[in-house]
Amino acid sequence: MSNMLEKIIQDLQKTEQMHLLISQLDLTESVRELQAWQTKRLLVTHDDLWNSKRFKPAMQFFIDEIYGPKDFSRRDIELARVVPNMAKVLPNKGLKSLQAALRLNCLSLELDIALVQKLGNKAINRSNYFTSYRQSSHQSKREEQIQLLEDLGLDLAQVVKITGISAILMLSRKPAKVAGVESLHAFLEKGFKSFKKLGEVHDFIDPVINRERELMHSLFAAKGPAENPLPEVDNLY
Repeated sequence: MSNMLEKIIQDLQKTEQMHLLISQLDLTESVRELQAWQTKRLLVTHDDLWNSKRFKPAMQFFIDEIYGPKDFSRRDIELARVVPNMAKVLPNKGLKSLQAALRLNCLSLELDIALVQKLGNKAINRSNYFTSYRQSSHQSKREEQIQLLEDLGLDLAQVVKITGISAILMLSRKPAKVAGVESLHAFLEKGFKSFKKLGEVHDFIDPVINRERELMHSLFAAKGPAENPLPEVDNLY
C-alpha cells in the first residue's frame, strides 16, 4: 500500500512540474489543441465502439478522464495534499486504478509536450502529426502508454466486481469529501458507472489496445508520408 501511495505522489509531482513547464513555455493552448485532435483521432479509429450503446460509456470515460483536453491540475493539487488519507476511505483496487490513471495521465502529458515542441507553429493535421510523432520518437514510452491504458481498463473491471462496491462508493462519498479526496472519489464513481454494464471487459479493451498498438507500430515503421496510417480527422465529432 505504501509503495502504491509513493508512486502516486511521484507521478503527481512530475505532472505538476510538467504543468509548470507548459506554462513557462506558453504551450497551454497548443497542448489543448493537440489533445483535442488526438481525441478526435481516437473516436475515428474506434468509431464502432463509440457508436455502440454497450461500449460508449467506457469510451466516454477514457475521453473525459484520460485522453481529452481536460485540465486536471486542480484535481492533482488536491490529491497531492491528501494522499496519506486516501487509503483510509478507498479500497485497494480503487487506489490501483487511480495509480494506473495518474501514471497514464503523467506519461501522456510528457509525450504531448514533446510532440507539441516538434510541431512548433505547424497546424495539427494528419500529415504534420505523422511527421512530428515520428520525429519525437519515444517508441518505448508509447508502448508503455498503451500498456497502461490496458492495465487501467482491466483494473476498473476488477473494481466493478468488488462485492458491494456500489454501496461502498455511495457510503464513502461523504467521508471522501471530508477527507479531501472528492475528485478522486468522483473519478472512481465515473469509472464504476462506465464499466458496470460492460460485461466481458476484453470485448472492449482488446479491440482498443490491438488497434492502438497496431497504429503505433505502423507509424514508426512507415517509410514515408505515403504510408501514413492515420485516419482522416474531421469535425464530425
